[in-house]
Amino acid sequence: MALMSYAQAAAEALAAAMRADSRIVALGEDLGRGGVFGQYRAAAPDGSLRPLQQEFGAERVIDTPISEANIMGAAVGMALAGLKPVVEMRVIDFALCAMDELVNQAAKNRYMFGGQGRVPLVARMPIGIWSASAAQHSQSLEAWFAHLPGLAVVCPATPQDNYGLLTAALASGDPVVYLEHKELWSLQGEVDPAQPVPLGNARIARAGKDLTLVTWSRTLHESLAAAETLAREGIAVEVIDLRTLWPWDRATVLDSCAKTKRLFVAHEAVQVAGFGAEIAAAVAEEVGCPVKRLGAPRIPVGYAPTLEAEARVDAAKIASAVCAWLGAGH
Repeated sequence: MALMSYAQAAAEALAAAMRADSRIVALGEDLGRGGVFGQYRAAAPDGSLRPLQQEFGAERVIDTPISEANIMGAAVGMALAGLKPVVEMRVIDFALCAMDELVNQAAKNRYMFGGQGRVPLVARMPIGIWSASAAQHSQSLEAWFAHLPGLAVVCPATPQDNYGLLTAALASGDPVVYLEHKELWSLQGEVDPAQPVPLGNARIARAGKDLTLVTWSRTLHESLAAAETLAREGIAVEVIDLRTLWPWDRATVLDSCAKTKRLFVAHEAVQVAGFGAEIAAAVAEEVGCPVKRLGAPRIPVGYAPTLEAEARVDAAKIASAVCAWLGAGH
């Protein structure tokens, strides 16, 4: 076990995979200096963090021009030619320039050509509100990608999961949309490199009997804080970190809802057509218990702190919504 940040955990996972498999390459802007958030800096023998390019060279950790379409298109070609590229889009908002290459090429190649080609590509596209960065740098678009056949969609919430899930994504052999959160990079936590975190397995982050709360990414931490508040009100909330949106762990969620008889889904993305609706519908169909969702309002994220706060789904809003729903008062 080692204490490391969310950013370093991903860098260490990538470094370990690159040492084990010479086909893995990384490409994107600013990778030579370790990435803009330090997510390409791993521990050196002296304990300092150094850019991965220093160990693997500029042919495997590639600095690219500022052209997302070029970066993604090159990566798709690399993958079809036998490499395993990690594509750095900096933030998901910038990745919108590369949608054709990801949606129409990477996601569909294996199907359209009868499995003759595969695209073992991992696209790192950080999601979520980025404080004081406004509407074009603060989007959570995970539902877009969960909707698309051919893509796996991953949302790590902890350093351990950022290590384990990136390792699993690199080994999957298919295109993975890997959605780290922009405000979790400095989060510290214990990481066990030997602990596998398979794609498609949720984690029960807190046990409870009165209500199942399903969430992912940064909203996990807000949900756990809300569950602590609700415990003081006598409400025992079971918090499930979905971790992977596609494939998502139906069995764990359905089993929990069958026990608690209620489902509450919370996510930072806009509530309208968010992935929470898919979970709520599945639970309503399979278990038949009451369901409720809490997501962001359908507004652009504002630059002013007061406007930004309106778009945040925080612990207080989650706890208040649960109390109002259950009639407990808050």
